[in-house]
Amino acid sequence: MEIEIKYRPSYSLAVTRLTPGEAVQVEAGAMVGMTAGITLETKAKGGILKSLARSVLGGESFFVNTYRAPAQGGEILLAPPLPGDMIVRPLQGETFLVQSGSYVASSEGVELDTKWGGAKTFFAREGLFMLRASGTGTLLLSSYGAIHEMDLEAGQTYTVDTGHLVAFTDGMGFQVRRIGGLKSTLFSGEGLVVDLTGPGRLLLQTRSEDAFLSWLIPRLPKPDSGGKRGVSISLG
Repeated sequence: MEIEIKYRPSYSLAVTRLTPGEAVQVEAGAMVGMTAGITLETKAKGGILKSLARSVLGGESFFVNTYRAPAQGGEILLAPPLPGDMIVRPLQGETFLVQSGSYVASSEGVELDTKWGGAKTFFAREGLFMLRASGTGTLLLSSYGAIHEMDLEAGQTYTVDTGHLVAFTDGMGFQVRRIGGLKSTLFSGEGLVVDLTGPGRLLLQTRSEDAFLSWLIPRLPKPDSGGKRGVSISLG
């Protein structure tokens, strides 16, 4: 499987070329287009319980779509729902922990599972829910905004807003906490952060969905008393 990323970093598109009979697992809704002859199989990957865990805890779809190329091979175009970048990560028997919503696709040799980010984050608006991607193959991830990569040395700690976290290598130490006290958490515009300790690789996104929604929602038109949304027009 060969993947070429076009139009990065704002509106990335993954041109995925499959060899004869090769398959790719794709997150629901990520398919943009494909060549003739590619078949689709949709199923609860790993059984009902494992799929429920991936959906409820990992934030991904309950069902996994598997696209398989015909005898002559094929091409499939993939894109995430939000504007931003994508990155191809080859796995060689290693494991990445991926923030929910960043998974786009993977080859058949990559196994997906969930990893609980700590019970205390369950009720948090920016809870740290992770997918565990392991095995040997190709992993395709997306971001909201551009992707910033960092390598942490052994013992080096870096603090990241959970809304900007895309993925990090398994085995890194991580601790989710509030930034400052309760007052700072509620009124500073910051929420939960995660302290990550190396060695390992860290992938961040330059924009946060939560921060965007916090900016957008107060600016949306409010319903009037009759339940209709009011529009204010100034005639000068």
